[in-house]
Amino acid sequence: MKLDIAIFVPSLHGGGAERVMVTLANGFARRGYSVALVLAQAEGPYLKDVAPQVRIVDLHGRRVIKSLWPLALYLRRNKPAAMLSAMSHANLVAILARILAGAATQLVISERSTITIEVKHAKDLLSKIIYALVPRVYPMADKIVAVSQGAARALESFAHLRPNSVHVVYNPFDLEHIEKIAGEAVTHPWFASSQRPVILAIGRLVLQKDFFTLIRAFATLYNRHEARLLILGEGELRDELQTLALSLGLTDDTFQMPGFVDNPFSYLSHARVFVLSSRWEGLPGVLIEAMACGTPVVSTDCPSGPREILENGRWGQLVPVGDVEVLAEAIEAVLVAPRETLPNVRKRAQAFDQEEAINHYLNLLGMPLEPD
Repeated sequence: MKLDIAIFVPSLHGGGAERVMVTLANGFARRGYSVALVLAQAEGPYLKDVAPQVRIVDLHGRRVIKSLWPLALYLRRNKPAAMLSAMSHANLVAILARILAGAATQLVISERSTITIEVKHAKDLLSKIIYALVPRVYPMADKIVAVSQGAARALESFAHLRPNSVHVVYNPFDLEHIEKIAGEAVTHPWFASSQRPVILAIGRLVLQKDFFTLIRAFATLYNRHEARLLILGEGELRDELQTLALSLGLTDDTFQMPGFVDNPFSYLSHARVFVLSSRWEGLPGVLIEAMACGTPVVSTDCPSGPREILENGRWGQLVPVGDVEVLAEAIEAVLVAPRETLPNVRKRAQAFDQEEAINHYLNLLGMPLEPD
């Protein structure tokens, strides 16, 4: 039996899905598999995190759709035993490429968000075409995975799939690695001793993450509790978010957006509270990463994932989406609470250790847990 695995994603730019695929690739290789990380474009900050044993295959596709024929050629020539893909547009390309190649490769596709909500926010024609094709093309995959129960049920409804036919596999996290690099020093001056507490958020600066509500909540909170807000990430709404902050009287001494950082875990481990303000998610990995760093969390009760991760609020407060006042109150409650009275979120993070997810994916890919 040929025991090689291909993982197909658009690139390794900074995003949760890309980080997960690198973790899986490294995990499969560590088990002894021959692994190829097949990228439409071999670029992005997570390239440096790929283990030396994992081969990088660059299809040189300027857009994911343009990697269709190169991926088909790769499958025809290399005939991997199994392939895993992630994200809707890449999933469609993977399915069609396997058909073009006439390959017998076992294909597992994974949906990373709540598709019924993503569809509503699709603006460009290509995105609308992609989502229109999902119900027709997705059933051609051997297995379909979603990252939370909510995301799985949404996909089944949208794509007219049999109930409970979509497998749920929580995202894998290398908790040992996170703990190790979380202890590294943070150069940002706000984390020096005797400084004001830092409220931290991480994510792309896009509508989905709803940092507008977080900034408004912070401005409300700042009037009665001195703290600072730091948002890590890049995106199209940077200027609008900065304009909102200035209009609310927030200065560079109270609110900053430093952009993408190489080691967000060191920031997380030094923050007083992590806040997820999203309107929707699939399974917000950054919430789990914050818990793995031992950071108290506050999250919106958005579809899908936070309620599952926090077990209905056992490990951190869940607040309504878009509610400025309630979000401000929840953050303040964490800031004023003695640390020992807050849940030990590291315990919950253990449920998302990478080894269990790796086992699930190997099973779905038709592979033994370890090659002979």
